[in-house]
Amino acid sequence: MARFAVVGSGWRSEFFVRIADALPDRFDLAGVVTRDAARGHELQDRWHTRAFSSLDEMSESVRPDFVVVSVPSTAAVGYLRQCAAKGLPALCETPPAHDLGGLLEVTGLARSGARLQVAEQYPFQPLHAARLALTDAGAIGEVSMASVSFSHGYHAFSVMRRHLGVTGEVARIRASVLRSEVETGGTRAGPRTEVTTTEEVRTVALVEVGGKLGLYDFGENQHRSYVRLQRVDVRGSRGEIAEDQVRLVRGLDESVTISLRREMGGQEGDLTGHYLKGISGPDGWIWRNPFPGARLADDEIAIARCMDLMASYADGGPPFYGVADAAQDHYLYLALQEAAATGETIVTSVQPWADAMLHAGA
Repeated sequence: MARFAVVGSGWRSEFFVRIADALPDRFDLAGVVTRDAARGHELQDRWHTRAFSSLDEMSESVRPDFVVVSVPSTAAVGYLRQCAAKGLPALCETPPAHDLGGLLEVTGLARSGARLQVAEQYPFQPLHAARLALTDAGAIGEVSMASVSFSHGYHAFSVMRRHLGVTGEVARIRASVLRSEVETGGTRAGPRTEVTTTEEVRTVALVEVGGKLGLYDFGENQHRSYVRLQRVDVRGSRGEIAEDQVRLVRGLDESVTISLRREMGGQEGDLTGHYLKGISGPDGWIWRNPFPGARLADDEIAIARCMDLMASYADGGPPFYGVADAAQDHYLYLALQEAAATGETIVTSVQPWADAMLHAGA
């Protein structure tokens, strides 16, 4: 049982609370910090926890195993600084800072001994995790190119970098922006209520790093689009992964295509409950759900995995996605934004946090 507190009371904070409700044997919500007194009273009743007006007040009343910092990136650095000063392990939402100056400060805290990790969930989403397990294991040989079109910014870079097997090397980034009409999709509030169109702003970028190539492709609100698909294509020397298909060669001339299959509980005569069991291939499991039986969406499974790994890290276990990795992914996104705005090729530099980054598959 890991006891945690949440700093922040917005839309994203609720994911951590829902996960604690779904996995009561693993997580216990000790309290929430919010500066809005009315919101605090509301959450005490809704989340069945205690509300505090400051991190100081919370830390004096309860001592959680770790703190989830789920606030805007412009405010995250201040709270991470407070957690470091109090010796509280902190799991920060992405990104841990808004700009390069903030990233340098946060990674400096980690170098000084602060126990900080970042809740970058995309590498832990089931299908992403299965694909990454294959490239980590060398199933498609040496990866030379990764094309990602599923989420924005630092999320996309976290998966792209991992597939390419690169860390903090110099990158050359070129980007273009395309504006076109597209049907609207849903929003955080739910499904759309009328059929309309809107302008889609799509950014496409080429990222050359470590002698390899990344392709970034994302349009605003693609997450909730009714017409835009998500795509991941990873090319290696002995195979290729495209969405849920894997192309391989076996023996002298036997080329095969295998499917990554979602295995679900609760179907037909299976009475174990409706949940994702894992992702399988022709030779068995490629990825298994670490929370069997819990009715969690893919994104919630991924966040729960971050929380589980954070509990282990706070107890002396290994890091899983530290502020150095998070800083590099956001730094690349800042460079991409500059390339898109100026039309110029942006060349990044090796940052002070590069030597603290985890290597692919670690």
